[in-house]
Amino acid sequence: MFFKDRHDAGIKLAQKLSIYAKDKNAVVIGLPRGGIVVAQVIAQKLNLPLDIIVTRKIGAPYTPELALGALTQEGEPMLDKKLLDMTNYKKEDLKDTIEKEKKELERRMKLYRKDYLEVDLKNKIVILIDDGMATGCTMRAAIKSVKNKGAKKVIVAIPVGPLDVCDQLKNEVSSVICIHKPITFDAIGIYYDNFEQIEDDQVIKLLGESGKE
Repeated sequence: MFFKDRHDAGIKLAQKLSIYAKDKNAVVIGLPRGGIVVAQVIAQKLNLPLDIIVTRKIGAPYTPELALGALTQEGEPMLDKKLLDMTNYKKEDLKDTIEKEKKELERRMKLYRKDYLEVDLKNKIVILIDDGMATGCTMRAAIKSVKNKGAKKVIVAIPVGPLDVCDQLKNEVSSVICIHKPITFDAIGIYYDNFEQIEDDQVIKLLGESGKE
């Protein structure tokens, strides 16, 4: 295993991001649910503001664990054409899944934003954090969302992700920081000793705990 848990992954990533410590123009953004745990550790270590970007994976109809795309926070579907071609799915086949995920996205936005206002990302350095990346679909949706909000510079920082996906993302952001980049990728959870499910109340609690160490 490479990480004890998400907290351990956050500590290790914070070391890689130390150049941004106390940078008044930088913001740490976590992807709920798991990514917010990693992001909150980084925000505390670097003394930076913490916020979230909510995206939703668009899974294949009969194999939902396979991400064929993702929704941006604004609800815009971003589909992976290569994966659609490989699996013989068309956008029309995903209509029900997309509508279902839009409703879940809206539910989470209302819940998470109940007590917390969005951090202004205009002209900011945005450090996007997740607990891992498989296809990169949700991260691409997050990248588009923060760019839509006026981010000046986007850094993707993750504990683990496939080498090829990390390389592809380098064309879309200022930099990609990934601690472990296996050529052959398995499920994100196998790279952690403890990869417990994160619930909505934990996301809200972690948002409230952001700040100085």
